Amino acid sequence: MPLTPCRHHWIEASSRQLAQVTAGLELPEPLLPVVDAHRRLRGPYTAAGTLMRALVPGALAAVPKLVEAHTIEILTVAPELRTLVPSSHETLTSLAVPEERTRFYSRLRTLRLAHGLTEFLRDFVRHTATGPRSLTFDNVHAADQTDRELLSVLLRRLDPELVTLVVGTGTDEPDSARNPAGGEDPLAAAVGRYARRADVPRSDTPPVAAPSRQLAERYVESDCTDDAPGARAAYAALSSGARAALHDRRADRLAATGEQSLRLGAIPYHREHGSDPSGAGARALREALDYCIDMGFYEATVDFGRRGRAVVDWRRDTEMWWAFTTKMTTSLAALARPEEAEALYDEVRTVSTDPAVHLQAAYATAMLYTRHFPDERRDHRKALAWINESIAISALLPDAKQRAFHTVFHQNGLALIENHLGRPDEALRLVDEGLARLDRELEPGEHRLHRSVLRYNRAQVYMATGRYEQALADYTAVIEEDPNYPEYHFDRAGVLRRLGRDDEALAEYETAMRLSPPFPELYCNRADLLAARGDIDGALADFRYVLEIDPEYVDAHVNLAGLLVESGRAAEAAEVVAAGLSVRPTHPHLLCLLGRLESDAGRYDTARTALDTAVEADPECAQAWATRAVLAFETGDLAGAVDDFSRSLEIAEDAVVLLNRGSVHQELNRWHRAIADFDRAVALDPEEPDGWLRRGTCRLRVGDLPGARLDFERFVTLAPDRSAEVSPVASAADRG
Repeated sequence: MPLTPCRHHWIEASSRQLAQVTAGLELPEPLLPVVDAHRRLRGPYTAAGTLMRALVPGALAAVPKLVEAHTIEILTVAPELRTLVPSSHETLTSLAVPEERTRFYSRLRTLRLAHGLTEFLRDFVRHTATGPRSLTFDNVHAADQTDRELLSVLLRRLDPELVTLVVGTGTDEPDSARNPAGGEDPLAAAVGRYARRADVPRSDTPPVAAPSRQLAERYVESDCTDDAPGARAAYAALSSGARAALHDRRADRLAATGEQSLRLGAIPYHREHGSDPSGAGARALREALDYCIDMGFYEATVDFGRRGRAVVDWRRDTEMWWAFTTKMTTSLAALARPEEAEALYDEVRTVSTDPAVHLQAAYATAMLYTRHFPDERRDHRKALAWINESIAISALLPDAKQRAFHTVFHQNGLALIENHLGRPDEALRLVDEGLARLDRELEPGEHRLHRSVLRYNRAQVYMATGRYEQALADYTAVIEEDPNYPEYHFDRAGVLRRLGRDDEALAEYETAMRLSPPFPELYCNRADLLAARGDIDGALADFRYVLEIDPEYVDAHVNLAGLLVESGRAAEAAEVVAAGLSVRPTHPHLLCLLGRLESDAGRYDTARTALDTAVEADPECAQAWATRAVLAFETGDLAGAVDDFSRSLEIAEDAVVLLNRGSVHQELNRWHRAIADFDRAVALDPEEPDGWLRRGTCRLRVGDLPGARLDFERFVTLAPDRSAEVSPVASAADRG
């Protein structure tokens, strides 16, 4: 076995050249044959689905618990495996019929899936392979955004010593085959950082075959992905009728397989280029559109919407045209592209007089203005105007149940706006009223998803306004109704922590981990809880895992470095701080940690520079002022220490800062000022013994012997093992 390379590989070449170049590389044994990532084959997760269909049957035999741990990811990218891998994690969202679907997945869900799939692949190879393996992907330039995102994670997280990746991108693909949906490509930076570009030797241009029916048929049989010389030209040389017939035949043959993922790639492609693009083509595109939006594949949904609108005449088939349009706009909003969504809604309003269309457009526009636009364009008042229009139209619907549902649904949007306007009680009234109306006018089994969403939204308002018991009751109710939705358990853990019920909170975090592919907030919150419970090793492991998932998660850098500092592991802390500052060079808390580390190492000038930068970067960061004050005290600048502690306390009153400022006043013999600080400190934290000791010492200095005696007694009660610290001054108080 040759030595494995230290990096992955990137090859920019045709499929034919890719095979030639990889043959010349010293690659480990292939895990699988070359994986074609062209989105035209199976749409979102073309490459990932191919991997799972190839690996999961063997994994079920060799490491069944690994499959069980990643069921969600596996069935999402390879739905054909449902006959082998039963799902036990259905939610009201996944089970809702289309007309009751009122909640959609976060756009970050695909990133969570990518991390889960990466861990599945890593652990599968570790447990089943006898040595390192290689894995080659072709046509990555034409991959769907889901596969690009996955490959970016694989490149960063997979050790090339375990699995060496080869990323093949073509050179002559037409623009129409590239991802048209826009957005940032997560793959480019990963390829540049983690892959070595392989040289593609110059070779004679292969002869181009004369256009022929056989060559054209082969091109269509490849789902129009074949980059062999002359293949596309042979296809173009056919008459339009002959091309359409080939597409029809290929679509029929693929449809007969019954494989779901083909309905997201090759089948709609062939139908829209076949003999009936506005009929069979539109229906195939609509099926793919509906599936992709339900699964959270928003880039693909935008693509299918664009293609569907191109084959449908809105005057003749308004319902189909509106379906393509509204699911495009929903996806654009989810992708943080609200301006494009607004433009489509404006277009809709100019061409349609359908009340249902105007109803949906008004509601969605309200959500753009209250949720999706960037801060500078958010306008809750304008959102209020649009939501009121949607409520007014809802009240005119002829069907009583539809009228009730739509009115309540849009009042829920109004509740969100009222909350954003600082009127949480009005938001709660609207949600309560909506729940009561649904219970009154609908059957118990109708719109279960939306009822749970209403209760969840009410819990969010309760949580934000400090009504934790009411929030807990609603979170508990929605979990009873929808037990497999991980975010409910995550949020319930948060309120349990607020209520001091840490054991239950920890159990809820672990339930969420079982029900969801990994996401950083979940492990970061559990790490905070573990640290508070004294499980420092567990907290460190969770924080490190957060940074493995998301190296730019700055809060994890801060918390991990802070724990390492408190654990006396300064060198490790310095590495974490440096990594965090490479992401956010002016993050005040990271600069505070840097200042502390530099100060502890005796490098006071660099410590001062870091802390000066921290207070300049965020003048409202109390910690930055307090940390700079400590440095000033340690370097003999007592006046500067008092000033910085005072500025910190103006921002946020804190018992530790009061103790520290009081101690500086002690050093300056300002006994009464010190006593005033210690008064506030013991009031804020009466269980901290140092406040009582220091105040007692100061009281003794100003002649308040009874007060000193009481403070010393309280100190000894709180810290009996430290009683020797007060015996000399306590004796003086007794003599007095």
